[in-house]
Amino acid sequence: MAPENNILVIDDEAQIRRLLEITLSSHNYNISFASNGKEGLIAAATYHPSLIILDLGLPDIEGLELLLKLREWFSKPIIVLSVRNSEEDIINALDRGANDYLTKPFRSGELIARIRAAIRLSEEKKDSPLLEFGSLNIDMINHVVRKNDEIIKLTATEFSLLSLLAKNHGRVLTHQFLLKEIWGYSYLEQTQYLRVFIAQLRKKIEDNPSKPELLITESGIGYRFGN
Repeated sequence: MAPENNILVIDDEAQIRRLLEITLSSHNYNISFASNGKEGLIAAATYHPSLIILDLGLPDIEGLELLLKLREWFSKPIIVLSVRNSEEDIINALDRGANDYLTKPFRSGELIARIRAAIRLSEEKKDSPLLEFGSLNIDMINHVVRKNDEIIKLTATEFSLLSLLAKNHGRVLTHQFLLKEIWGYSYLEQTQYLRVFIAQLRKKIEDNPSKPELLITESGIGYRFGN
């Protein structure tokens, strides 16, 4: 079986593990399970999964803490699957390195779609000097953006914001993460900066800024580049 089909599930609920086993195996995924955080860390290091599905309510290690531990060395996608559904929980997980977040109960079709998208994006060369999205090209070396072969004039900050989002294509980046990366820690509460710059970028790169297809708002959480 192809390496990209190996998935590790870290969840202490036997019923959920059984449901995931049925769902994932029916789509030709090879699954390994861990019922607590300690087992999960060992399995991630030995099984070399291409994606981890992580529950936050583990019996031994708090899920967010485990997420941080995994992100010290594990670079492949992590999808959080949890009963916690508050905006704060979602933001905390995404800020700590989760690629995606689904709440229980979940729809099997949506989970499979999220898995496929996460694995596909992780296999793409994000460090490529040229990022291409349809008619939009981003030259990471020369800091040049073209749309329909015409150069789009961007400020240094606009380019930094656009390139950060584009390099993380498909992943939700929280307000706090974007503010920290672009402006620094002293701007973590200045969400108006993002609104202004996202609006400016949409006017320059979107076909229809009022109906954006590239710079997508995740209400109350942050922004995502691409569908």
